[in-house]
Amino acid sequence: MTETRLLPATPEGIANAARILGDGGLVAFPTETVYGLGGDARSDLAVARIFEAKGRPRFNPLIVHLPDLETARRYARFDDAAERLAGAFWPGPLTLVLPLGEAPLSPLVTAGLPSVAIRVPAHPLARELLRAFGGPLAAPSANPSGRVSPTRAAHVIEGLAGRIEAVLDGGACEVGVESTILGLDGPPRLLRPGGLPLEALEDCLGQRLASGGSAERPTAPGQLASHYAPAVALRLGVTSPAEGETYLGFGHSGGTLNLSPSGDLVEAAANLFHLLREADRLGRPIAVAPIPEKGLGRAINDRLRRAAAPRP
Repeated sequence: MTETRLLPATPEGIANAARILGDGGLVAFPTETVYGLGGDARSDLAVARIFEAKGRPRFNPLIVHLPDLETARRYARFDDAAERLAGAFWPGPLTLVLPLGEAPLSPLVTAGLPSVAIRVPAHPLARELLRAFGGPLAAPSANPSGRVSPTRAAHVIEGLAGRIEAVLDGGACEVGVESTILGLDGPPRLLRPGGLPLEALEDCLGQRLASGGSAERPTAPGQLASHYAPAVALRLGVTSPAEGETYLGFGHSGGTLNLSPSGDLVEAAANLFHLLREADRLGRPIAVAPIPEKGLGRAINDRLRRAAAPRP
């Protein structure tokens, strides 16, 4: 069993994290969306250890994190649409699935596909770590596969202590849901709603976006039918919770816990995974209030539907 160290957000902590990654180890680090479980995306062994630590299916691709667009162009081929989107939204919570570039990556990262999921995170600590490491980091969410994603260092320790070398502690994640994933290895299509609203992407591209992807053969992370799941049962769109349920409210619905008493979808997204964990700890079935299907509400509802899906 590995001893998992908690590293501070200091130059020394960042240098230690980069050293561990350079030696083939795994380090969880904060992004603006959720904590990612980082490993050298060029190393088959490091990437295999990510899958092992998470208990993640090997056919599920990983996102490669890079410090800037210039570096990203080495690992993926950018067309005009990709350049426009990267220029508008990077660094930030947008992942682009693009044809593979010239720089080498472990084929485990792409699940053997001719495309790669890539993004430039906005969190300052993530970018400092990427610069200190000097290479691409494969970094799915830092939690056991299928479980609730981590938005605090304590969440990572809770799920992965003893399986990874270190956690770089950057406090709570600001956005709180994973990145939006847009497929550009063919006609543009939304593969996963996330921290960047669909409307912003459509405005940038000047076109409506279709949805795509498959739970049976994912082309990007977050497409499995059952995902982000608490240990207890979950039901959605509830206005009147049953006796014995923990009610996760929204807006004026009240609730045992409330994603956003003011009905703010940005606040609700930031609170989602943390409050799902808090509700899960109470040990009772969870009922969730209706969430509007617009803006960040699409990402929240996507995560909730997968969390409520039948377990494999």
